[in-house]
Amino acid sequence: MKVATKETVAIKEVVSKQDLIKWVRFPNKLYKGNKNFVPFLESDEIDTFTEGKNPSYEFCETKLFLAYKDGKIVGRIAGLINFAYNEKWGQNAIRYTRFDFIDDYEVSEKLLGAVIDWGRERGFNQIMGPMGFNDTDHQGMLVEGFDQLNMSLTFYNYPYYVDHMERLGLTKATDWIEYKIKCPDEPDSHIERLSHHLLERGKYTVVTYTDRKKLYNDAFEAFAVVDEAEEVLFGTVPLTPAVIKNMIDNYIPLVHLDYICSVKDTEGHIVAFGVMVPSLAKAFKKAHGKMLPFGIVHMLKALKGKNDTLEMYFVAVDPKHQMYGVPAILIDTLVRKCIDHHIVCCETGPMLEDNGAVHSLWKYFDKEQHKRRRCYAKSI
Repeated sequence: MKVATKETVAIKEVVSKQDLIKWVRFPNKLYKGNKNFVPFLESDEIDTFTEGKNPSYEFCETKLFLAYKDGKIVGRIAGLINFAYNEKWGQNAIRYTRFDFIDDYEVSEKLLGAVIDWGRERGFNQIMGPMGFNDTDHQGMLVEGFDQLNMSLTFYNYPYYVDHMERLGLTKATDWIEYKIKCPDEPDSHIERLSHHLLERGKYTVVTYTDRKKLYNDAFEAFAVVDEAEEVLFGTVPLTPAVIKNMIDNYIPLVHLDYICSVKDTEGHIVAFGVMVPSLAKAFKKAHGKMLPFGIVHMLKALKGKNDTLEMYFVAVDPKHQMYGVPAILIDTLVRKCIDHHIVCCETGPMLEDNGAVHSLWKYFDKEQHKRRRCYAKSI
């Protein structure tokens, strides 16, 4: 008589399109019924991890893994070698991202172990994550704010993930924090005065957009500002022309033109750029991460219909102009747009906890720090 034994965890590398689809869909099963989980768009995730679709593969390599137990998928992870990061920062690190698993230490240990083994084979001596292809990719594991609805641009994870990270010997490398900012009933008088003063002197002009073609043309210069503003921030890599074009092609169809503005100097160069988008979190949740058949309808309703919550995609100011008060022009313009559209609140998205320049933008607002994310690291 045979005695039934429980299977141990088996790790399988993702090598086929069918495996990739299973890998992308696993979080939807893991978080089924969780009211705060927001899925990423399935098509976007497949493109992100497909060479030829994601230009970041010019300077990155990946290996994706699935964990199986008793014949079922119980976890996933991606190992990511970012050569641009290692070169810029003089590091010898491998990254991990999209790390999801059931509450079973054997699962998380073997998944992370698969990435560590790959990293050691390639000669790396550190592992860090969750970190993606570049600073616009999803990053940071949620460590506070599990009771909050996730943004459409960030990871959600269960609280037990934190215990697994500590048990796996990973420690904090840095944290990002997020604010929920209440939209004021009227513009702040201090910001308003400073903005008007700078504009009246004629050294700067505000540009708002009614034409996507004009925005498309300006966006290339705007992302150069974003790249320069974030150059010294933890984990960032230079945005290549191909990466910038890919982001612009993806974002332009989504944005609501009323919530975008730039600031230009006397020579017509963009020195500041701000993009906010009506929150897509509830739309993505209703669509279960799928564009078809009804996902596009939910997204259009969120973008064009009544929506009192905005997500902040980008706010960047050329470092050479930050000291002159240019952020006030950007903030005053965007706040007025929010008031006109009866916006209730705006979520900032992750900001490095030690990035004083960006935190100072919100000092005049009623805000709540409602989430915190963490990059974990260890020597391997």
